[in-house]
Amino acid sequence: AGMEGSGGASRAVADWRLAVWTLCSVLLPVLITAWCSFQRSRRQLLIRDIFRKSKHDWHYTDLFGQPSYCCVCAQHILRGAFCGCCGLRVSERCLKKADQRFLCKEIMMRGTGGAPSSMPHHWIRGNVPLCSCCMVCKQQCGTQPKLCDYRCVWCQYTVHDECMVDCLRTEDCTFGEFKDLIIPPYYLSTINQMRKEKRTSYEKVVPYCRKHWMPVIVLANTRSGNNMGETLLGEFKMLLNPVQVFDLSKITPAKALQLCTLLPCNAVRVLVCGGDGTVGWVLDAIDEMKIKGQERYIPRVAILPLGTGNDLSNTLGWGAGYAGEVPVEQILRNVMEADGIKLDRWKVQVTNKGYYNLRKPKVFTMNNYFSIGPDALMALNFHAHREKTPSLFSSRIINKAVYFFYGTKDCLVQECKDLNKKVELELDGERIELPNLEGIIVLNIGYWGGGCRLWEGMGDEPYPLARHDDGLLEVVGVHGSFHCAQIQVKLANPVRLGQAHTVRLILKSSKMPMQVDGEPWAQGPCTVTITHKTHALMLYHSGEQTDDDASSLSE
Repeated sequence: AGMEGSGGASRAVADWRLAVWTLCSVLLPVLITAWCSFQRSRRQLLIRDIFRKSKHDWHYTDLFGQPSYCCVCAQHILRGAFCGCCGLRVSERCLKKADQRFLCKEIMMRGTGGAPSSMPHHWIRGNVPLCSCCMVCKQQCGTQPKLCDYRCVWCQYTVHDECMVDCLRTEDCTFGEFKDLIIPPYYLSTINQMRKEKRTSYEKVVPYCRKHWMPVIVLANTRSGNNMGETLLGEFKMLLNPVQVFDLSKITPAKALQLCTLLPCNAVRVLVCGGDGTVGWVLDAIDEMKIKGQERYIPRVAILPLGTGNDLSNTLGWGAGYAGEVPVEQILRNVMEADGIKLDRWKVQVTNKGYYNLRKPKVFTMNNYFSIGPDALMALNFHAHREKTPSLFSSRIINKAVYFFYGTKDCLVQECKDLNKKVELELDGERIELPNLEGIIVLNIGYWGGGCRLWEGMGDEPYPLARHDDGLLEVVGVHGSFHCAQIQVKLANPVRLGQAHTVRLILKSSKMPMQVDGEPWAQGPCTVTITHKTHALMLYHSGEQTDDDASSLSE
């Protein structure tokens, strides 16, 4: 009995030990995981706090795109933080030291007394761009696998460690290749001081008085098309003064363009990074400047196409879509070399029938085209789908695939048939007899539908070329979605209805899809009147004109 009792006690102890060890083996990984998670979240909070308070434009990355070295400890790093303005790269543990030790690009010079007309280089050591050359010995920089060599954050010149001499540290910066586009910090500090003293004679301030100075303002829509806006913002901030670069998801174009009032009259250039809708938004803000009496500060507008269609961009020679294939430096060169041109802008007034005319007519501004019929129906279906699941529409190719799906569907269903029985069309007051049609398109520019020259069609008939600055609209008809597809691949011509200064379209019955510059809606019986509104000052890039085949091949 005693032996059985002692055996039972030993078994109980063994069972108890097993339970303790099992509990430890379960709890220990859980506790370690919880502790690591707590430390990680605490570290992230500290990093976010540094990011929020810092004058640097810090961003965190899990993997740098090229070999990188911490600017504090000089160790090789795979991940960490980088500044989107000055290009500093730092490991996570050295972030606080780097933030305190290194100055970022200054948008305005600190008070120095007087009116400075120059500033020294701002050198940063290490992580120089690949294939950069030393400004002293002209040999390649950044070839050694360590933190080495220097780069000026303003002129982008690079210098070897051994070539860096004291005179270079105090030498005035020339602002490099893009000196005619950059707004120097000393200019803004001088203007700020003059405004405090209520002086507005900026003509003698350097570089205001310089002949070829054409400062550029970059307006980027980070939500456009293929979501490249964020990357472009950082690259432009590196090359220009960060005060010149605006994110349109955080500030409206109207506010951003007030910077033009501090710059030379008729000299400012604006680069809009976005789709045709973003360009229209900016042009509307420029029209507001005219209303405010700021007409002499009106800038000229260039386009970097990030949207889906980009027909206005294509018409003005800036291409059918940007996917990162052209370096940002080349884009700025193109903006400098571009020629000024005018773009007609049109007023589209939609007056509903009935309601005793108590409702105000809807008024739109048109840059590209107005349409009623199958292409407006495709745009309406696309927008409805995108509003339900916006996360799916982050790629230009996916967007075009959805358009293709709805176009194919309309070929089978033909929701817009017998349009000629539902509408009346007047060109400059003259009634036009309509053939059997499903759609009518009123064009201001040469391109339509993501790269198709609609008015010219196959190009086998002698018609006057469509222009965007002649005060004339081109009006065409289409037989359906399949006819649109044939025109896009140059297998058919549109039904050319004529050219006119004023277009009037009366929808007599039923509800039809309409669109202005890609913004669709369903419209009941109404009268649509299109008249000339104003001109916009644009920039035309004559270097590399895209055609239909090239754009379709690139897609």
